[in-house]
Formats: sequence, C-alpha cells, structure tokens
Amino acid sequence: MTTTTHHPFAAIILAAGKGTRMKSDLHKVLHPIAGKPMIAHLLDSFATLSLARTVVVAGDRREQLEAGLKGRGVTIALQEPQLGTAHAALMAREALADFDGDVLVCFGDCPMVRAETVRSMIDRLHADDSPATVVLGFEPEDPLHYGRVIADDAGTIIKMVEYKDADEGERATRLCNSGLVAARAADLFALLARVGNDNAQGEYYLPDIVNIAIADGRPCAVIVAETADEVAGINSRAELAAAEARWQATRRIKAMDDGATLIAPETVFFAHDTVVGRDVTIEPNVFFGPGVEIANNVLIRAKSHIEGAKLASGVKVGPFARLRPGTVLGENSFIGNFVEVKNAVLGEGAKASHLTYLGDATIGAGANIGAGTITCNYDGYFKYKTVIGPGAFIGSNSSLIAPVTIGADAIVAAGSAVSRDVAPGELRMVRAEQLVKDGWADRFHDAMKKKKAAEKKG
Repeated sequence: MTTTTHHPFAAIILAAGKGTRMKSDLHKVLHPIAGKPMIAHLLDSFATLSLARTVVVAGDRREQLEAGLKGRGVTIALQEPQLGTAHAALMAREALADFDGDVLVCFGDCPMVRAETVRSMIDRLHADDSPATVVLGFEPEDPLHYGRVIADDAGTIIKMVEYKDADEGERATRLCNSGLVAARAADLFALLARVGNDNAQGEYYLPDIVNIAIADGRPCAVIVAETADEVAGINSRAELAAAEARWQATRRIKAMDDGATLIAPETVFFAHDTVVGRDVTIEPNVFFGPGVEIANNVLIRAKSHIEGAKLASGVKVGPFARLRPGTVLGENSFIGNFVEVKNAVLGEGAKASHLTYLGDATIGAGANIGAGTITCNYDGYFKYKTVIGPGAFIGSNSSLIAPVTIGADAIVAAGSAVSRDVAPGELRMVRAEQLVKDGWADRFHDAMKKKKAAEKKG
C-alpha cells in the first residue's frame, strides 16, 4: 500500500441543513464543544493533514458561517435549494474545478473525526486495487436505522443500502455508513452528476455514488472507525451535551495521565485549549474557559472560574475565584476566595486573599491587597490602569481610582479612596473626619420606640 504524503487533499464539509432539531437561531455547526464551534474542531483536525482546499457547503444562515469561518481560508459554496447530500457535495464542483487530487466529503455536525482516520481513508484510496471510493463505516452498539455497508472480509463493498430498503439479512449487518466518503476529484464529481432522486424523499443521496461505481465494475472499499463516537452526528441539544460529555471525559483522563490531580474529575470542565502542567491539583467544580495556561505545582481550589489566564508555578487560586481574560499570575502569587481579576498582572508572591476586584492593573512582587479593595478602572467610557508597586500594602475596603500609581512599599490605609499617586514608602489615608455625637443614638432609639408604640395603639 502506498501513502498519501504527496497527494493533494481537499475537504468538502456539508453544512447546508437547517438544523431544526437544535431549535436555535445559531447555525448548528457553530454550536460549541469545549468552547470551540463544532465545525472548528473538524477544521483543526484536518489542518494537521495539510489540506490544499476546504469547501464548506452552506444553505440556511450562510452569513453566520461566513462570519464564523472568516480567516480560515475556507471557500463557501451555496446549496439552494437543499436537495440531498449528493446534491450538496456537487455544489463544491465549481470551487474545486481546477483541483486534481483527493477529496473527502464529510459533515460539519460530526466534529470528532480524527485526522488519523482521514489519513487511513486516503491511504486506502491509493492502495493497489485503486478503489473508486472509500467509505468510513462504524459499528454502533445499536445499529438502529442507519444505512448498512455490505462488504466482504477484505473490506471491498458489495452494496450500500438504506435501512428501509434492506432485507433481514442486510439489516443484521452491524457495519453502518457514517456518511464520510473519499474519492479522487475527477471520480467524485463524475459520480455525483449521475446520482438520481428516484426515492421516497425525492433527494440525491451521497451513498449512491458507491453503488454507481460498483455497477460500473469498479471496486469500492470501506474502513472502520475505531469507535462509533468518532462519527456521531450532532442534531439536537441533547446530542450536543452528550458530545461535550464525551470530550470532557477524554480530556480529564489526559490531564490526569499528564500528572494533574483532579479530586472529582467529573466536576471539572476544560476548554479545547486548556494547558495543564504537572503536579497541578484541581478541586471540585472548576470551570476553564478558553485561553488558560497552568504551569507546574499550581493549586486551584473549588468552584473557581478561569478563562484567558496564565498561572505560573506555585500559584494558588480560590476557592470561589474568578480569573478573566488578561490575567497573569506570577510565581507563588495567591488569589483567594471571592476575588475577581481581569486584565491584571500579579508579580511573584503578590496576594489578594478575599473579596477584591483587580481590573486593568499591575501588582508588584510581594504586594498585599486587603479585603474589599477595588480598582476603579472604568468611568463609563474608558478603561484606566492601576499600578501597585512591589511590597505595597493596600488596606481593606480601599478604592483605587485609576489612573493611579501606588509606589513600592507604600501603605494605603483601610477605607481610603485614593485618586492621586502615592509615593514609594508613603502612607496614604483618605478618610472623612469622624464625627461623634454623644447620646445621639440613645435618643434616636427612644424616639422611634415611642412613635412605633403610638402607631400600634392607633
């Protein structure tokens, strides 16, 4: 068997369906798994194969696909009206008119197809018997009403048959059609042009190209996916949730295999790009959004939400912490319970232990941020920066009104509202003078009690 290393390769991704079962205003293939649209999972997998061309066949909500795939080098082809899967694939012919290579046809709502599987399909296409098409089959626990692939022990296809057209013997076959097919470009479009619609639905079905090739006396082959999950389609919210659950389960195992401790794995949720180092401990109910990088020896305590953040070695976070995009935590820094950090950098050993908001800020090494401290970074129109020097101490319940700089080793007294820079080593206390009125509270209580008693009598 030869390899496909030097064969040009293109993908046609079918995404023209209306996705009515999702009951959503968002195009079905743009719904995310682990924070990334399902079609992007597919494209990123295929990218490792050095795709020469990618054509996405769109129909309903085409503009959403164009916006969602902008910058990915994808050509959008329009299928209007939608007349079946063979008709959809045929809509890519113009975009691939000058392409002379191998083509994979697949579905945008099957996001977990692996690059290794596609490579195996292309390799099979260039085997010594030169099959006209290669189909990806799968063997689910329950074949249900999937179309069947009738093949011999060598994987040569005898017949493709829809469940409703299959006899009892054919229905007993567990090898089902995933819908993915590979062929040389010239063969693919020639076969697609010959597909008819003489069926109950009046549609042009992609699997028919296999039967047409077989009728021409040309061999067609099937290879089998490692698992049925790899080719599972997503057509509803329940199926989307099931795909998310499968992805998360796999990712949790990888994190633990790579040296992280997940105390309650089923309660930890990763994003598609979460990076987790060794000897990281993650307590229950932690959620990672996209863009998180965690170094070695980090502790993330329970019920924390982290996205777009970089955590250096020795960092401790939580419980009940929120790290938003732009957060960078230096070595051995600490973010405690009910602390929110956004677009802020904490230096080595800096800490904010509880009940604090740090936004658009730079906090120097060893600085201590007291409970209830707020960086007032937004005036309703623009964002401003707060700079806190190394070793500075910010007392509890302080408001730092940006733009403002607190110098190294300076102290801001508790309860201060600081609107001007504080020099290094300076103490800044910004409080109103305390007013004392002896006996006022006693007289107030007496008056109110008498008034309340009078109202009850009335």
